[in-house]
Amino acid sequence: MREINCSVVIPVYKGVATLPELMKRLDAVLNTFASHYEAILVNDGSPDASWQTIQELAARYPWVIGINLMRNYGQHNATLCGVRNASYEIIVTMDDDLQHRPEDLPVLFEKLETGFDVVYGVPIKLPKGVFRNWVTKTTKIFLAQVMGLKSVRNISAFRVFRTNLRDAFSDCRNPSSILDVLLSWGTSRFASVSVNIEPAVERSNYGFLKLVRAAILILTGFSTAPLRIASWIGFLMTIFGIGVFIHVVILYYSVGSLPGFPFLAAIISIFGGAQLFALGIFGEYLAHIFNRVMDRPPYSVAEKVGKKS
Repeated sequence: MREINCSVVIPVYKGVATLPELMKRLDAVLNTFASHYEAILVNDGSPDASWQTIQELAARYPWVIGINLMRNYGQHNATLCGVRNASYEIIVTMDDDLQHRPEDLPVLFEKLETGFDVVYGVPIKLPKGVFRNWVTKTTKIFLAQVMGLKSVRNISAFRVFRTNLRDAFSDCRNPSSILDVLLSWGTSRFASVSVNIEPAVERSNYGFLKLVRAAILILTGFSTAPLRIASWIGFLMTIFGIGVFIHVVILYYSVGSLPGFPFLAAIISIFGGAQLFALGIFGEYLAHIFNRVMDRPPYSVAEKVGKKS
């Protein structure tokens, strides 16, 4: 593999216990194949002493850059901040909890050199429980559909890609961005390689509710599929209502009586639930429109340390 220049972007949230070890391992690995490199640590409003740790690491390693955001903006926005501050031709993104092994980076770079623009490092085996893994896989399938790349099922925060792809979303100010969708605006050459994922040192900051919110954001923030689903549900409910009406008329003329209150209550509940479901979808889209009209930035930087400060 030829020598390369790369920027490693790491969003940081409660990373005090893991960052020193991660920087030590990154330095050892990058020295073997990168002629120039940097690590951009973006503190995403951590409630612990992560920013102080980043400042100490920037003083210890000349290739470490620290960016402190004004508050918590979320993993994708923090990563986007780091991506926009990257200096070199290849960008690496990875988590700060040591689940993504720096020792696997050469495998990702070798795959990138075969003609791809984005390469994901996906786990051989997901380290979570059965239900959590199912939610994670389902979310990735939704994301692949939104990206228009049905063959891409293996999406991960552990990725390498060419820096020039950021030109495709240089003007993006969406406060609810998904980096993988933004990358798909610039290329369709995606690939993945299997890597070992280590158990997190600390409990994952991406809980079940955050995964659900991410799935909703993916579906309503970058796709019109839910609106079509709501339309089809409305159409099916209309057909169902017509069928119920015909059934009631037939009963009236054949038996001479109409079904009682339980039947009527069940029908009202079905139609009421369908309407509320559709209204909820419309509400999600209105919320995204509101956020974009407000022109809220995806992140705001409080201070920087390191060679760019």
